[in-house]
Amino acid sequence: MAALAWLLIPVFAAFGAAIWGGWAARNRTTGDVTELAGYAKFREAMEKSHSGSEPVEQISNA
Repeated sequence: MAALAWLLIPVFAAFGAAIWGGWAARNRTTGDVTELAGYAKFREAMEKSHSGSEPVEQISNA
């Protein structure tokens, strides 16, 4: 019985490694699409807010 336990430890470790490997290699690009769309909206809003205003003068502390 002890020999069977020692043989099952590597089998369970390999099974766990296979599950972890599959989870780590999953496709996670679905979140990028919404983030990129939000970033594009942010850039458009920033361009609109600065397009009609006067340029800001730089203040030097020298």
